[in-house]
Amino acid sequence: MRGVTFLGDRKLQLMEFPDPSPGPHDVVVAIKASGMCGSDLHPYRATGSSPSHGLGKASGPVIAGHEPCGVVAAAGSAVDERIVRTGARVMVHHYGGCGTCRHCRTGWTQMCDSGSTVYGRTGHGAHAPYMKVPAYTLVPLPDELSFAAGAAISCGTGTAFQALRRINLAGGDTIAIVGQGPVGLSATQFAAAMGARVIALDVSADRLKRAKEFGADAVIDPGSNDAPAAIRDLTHGLGADLTLDTSGTAAGRSIAVRSARKWGTACFVGEGGDVTIDVSPEMLRKQLTIVGSWTFSTAIQADCARFVADHKIDVDHLFTNRWQLAQAEEAYRLFDQQTSGKGVFSIN
Repeated sequence: MRGVTFLGDRKLQLMEFPDPSPGPHDVVVAIKASGMCGSDLHPYRATGSSPSHGLGKASGPVIAGHEPCGVVAAAGSAVDERIVRTGARVMVHHYGGCGTCRHCRTGWTQMCDSGSTVYGRTGHGAHAPYMKVPAYTLVPLPDELSFAAGAAISCGTGTAFQALRRINLAGGDTIAIVGQGPVGLSATQFAAAMGARVIALDVSADRLKRAKEFGADAVIDPGSNDAPAAIRDLTHGLGADLTLDTSGTAAGRSIAVRSARKWGTACFVGEGGDVTIDVSPEMLRKQLTIVGSWTFSTAIQADCARFVADHKIDVDHLFTNRWQLAQAEEAYRLFDQQTSGKGVFSIN
C-alpha cells in the first residue's frame, strides 16, 4: 500500500509500505477518512533543528495522519470479537501506551508513564488505506456520523470539546476563542451549542465569516483592533469569563490572558511557541486561572462523538476540501497557507 510521509521543508512523499497484519492484540482498520490537522504542519515544515514538542522521534519513514476513522478489517487472535467486531465503524485514539500505568488505565495513553507512541508521528498513521493499532485504541463511531466527522473528532474537534470541559464552560458564560482554524471553529460550534456567548477572534476575514456561520455572537480581528479592549467593550468593561487560545502563537496567548476578567480562566491548546505574561497585573491581581488542555481520553472521545450525534452538530461543515491520497502534495500546499478550512482524505 502507499502512504503519505513527511520529509520536512514542506515536502512529502507517497511511499510503498507492506499491507499491515494484526498481532494477537491488534486490529487493522480500513481507513475511510483521514483528517488533516494543524499539528501536521510541524513535521511537514520541519527542519533539522525543529522541536518535536516532546513527542519523540521516529526510527524511519512514518505514515502521517493522526485523525483516523474507518472500519475494522481484521483482528488479532487475542481480540475479543464481542468487544471488537470485524466490520464495526470506529475512530482511533491516536496514541499507544504501556496499557498498565494509571494514565493508560483511564484512557489517557498519551500521558503514559513509560512514554507513548503517537500514530502519525512516531508510529504509522492513517494517510494510507490501512492502519494497524492496538485494539484498546478503538472508539465506536455512532451510526449517525460520517467517517469524515469521526476523523475530525479523532483529534481537532475532540481537542476543542475537551478544552471546553476542562474549563467547565456553562450556558450563560461568555467565552473568547482566539484562532478560528479547525480547532477554534469546533470550539465555537460546541460553545454555541452549549449555550455560551461566543466572541471569535482571527486575523483572517474569511475565518471570521465562517465563525459567524458556526455560531459566534461577535467577531474581532486582533490585527486591526485592540482585542482585549474590544472584548471589554462587549462585556460591560469586565472581560470574558473564559478564554481559549487555539492559535499556539505568543500574540494569541497574550490576548487570551489579557482578555479574561477577574477570577476568569484562560486555556491554551495550541502546540509550540511561548508567551510572556506581565504576572502582577495580568495574572496575580486578576486571580486568573491559566490551564493547558492536551487532546482527550478515549472516554472523552466517545463522549464527544455522542454529543455531536445527539445535538446534531454539523461537524462536516468544517471541511472545505476533500482529497484523495494521490493529491497529498496539493492538499498540504494549500493547508500550509492556513487560510482555508479543514481538509480530509477520503480513502477506500
